[in-house]
Amino acid sequence: MSKPVKKLIRDELIKRFDGVTQLAIVGFTGVDANSTNAIRARLAEKGIRVSVVKNSLAKQAFRQLGLQDAGELLDGPCAVAYGADSVVTVVRELLDIGKEAPNLKVKAAFMEGDVFTEDKIHALSKYPTQEEAIGQVISCVLSAGANLAACLIAPGGQIAGILKGIEENASAEAEGDAEGDAEADAEAPAAEEAADEAVAAN
Repeated sequence: MSKPVKKLIRDELIKRFDGVTQLAIVGFTGVDANSTNAIRARLAEKGIRVSVVKNSLAKQAFRQLGLQDAGELLDGPCAVAYGADSVVTVVRELLDIGKEAPNLKVKAAFMEGDVFTEDKIHALSKYPTQEEAIGQVISCVLSAGANLAACLIAPGGQIAGILKGIEENASAEAEGDAEGDAEADAEAPAAEEAADEAVAAN
């Protein structure tokens, strides 16, 4: 392959993977052409793209895109799968397809700087997708606000009871302060009288 052709391919890979931060490395060895086309079509329906790459050129392209760690995952005949809402969705779909096409292998994955080797792929498939993670956050927020919401929609009698309790506590504190002031006022003249007697004696 001539240098100009290599440059064209490398530039095309840079353009294709620009902005990609999550991907999976797939092995198609032993998968026939018809099955490969069917797999591509099924993945495309999920918004997942598959690109067969020449490892040396892909590594150069990935290095230029700051994906050198992902480039190190390229080993032997392989393709790069990417797209959907996250690589978790990509891996789940590939593993599901692998049940029908045993020769299809998910060799590795890369997600936001983290590398997942083949022995960690099943664990990655258990991660929540972006949509699932958002749902979990919303669920936590709603759960944390449940008590407040219950108070806000509680019958008027319950809210009145809460307000009455707050008022009673405030009244009790005010009475305590008033008694303290009264005692202080009563003690003040006596203290002054004692001081006057002491001065007169001197």
